[in-house]
Amino acid sequence: MTIQKSPYHAFATLLTSSGHNVSPAELHGLLLGRSCAGAGFDAEGWLIDAAELLENEPEDNVRSALIGLQEMVKGELTGDDVTVVLLLPADDTPLTERAAALGQWCQGFLSGFGLNCRDSSALSNEASEVLQDLAAISQVQDALEESDDGENDYMEVMEYVRIAPLLLFSETKQPPAPAAKPSLH
Repeated sequence: MTIQKSPYHAFATLLTSSGHNVSPAELHGLLLGRSCAGAGFDAEGWLIDAAELLENEPEDNVRSALIGLQEMVKGELTGDDVTVVLLLPADDTPLTERAAALGQWCQGFLSGFGLNCRDSSALSNEASEVLQDLAAISQVQDALEESDDGENDYMEVMEYVRIAPLLLFSETKQPPAPAAKPSLH
């Protein structure tokens, strides 16, 4: 896949052409963070949070893309397939740019999670450690060098980050409300 044809690049082009100077990775992280913190999948709540990051109300084309992104995330978190695809630059993008985007994704995730987590003291030690790890990863944007070792390090960290939302979502998701029992009167 070339850089020009990646979903990340297409989303970045859409955002910049609409006057939004926000990384698609940060936006995707925000969405996953809020979803994993129990915000649910209400489109209006997501659009309000996204508009705050975008610093203004999104145009219809961006709004549609944001809703589509939310539907994708909802399918990933609630579907039978336990997999999350991170919205990051393609593999042929320079490592420094991919590492920076991964850090932005982590920052977005932590913001979304922090804004929507009802009770962080109820999180398990493992979930708290994951959040601490994401905070540390968000700071190491320039630590990777263009080399085979740097590439391997990036892939390992990216794989860890890809699994983190699944752990946090499974821990914070609300149990389904019991169905109302019909009255026998």
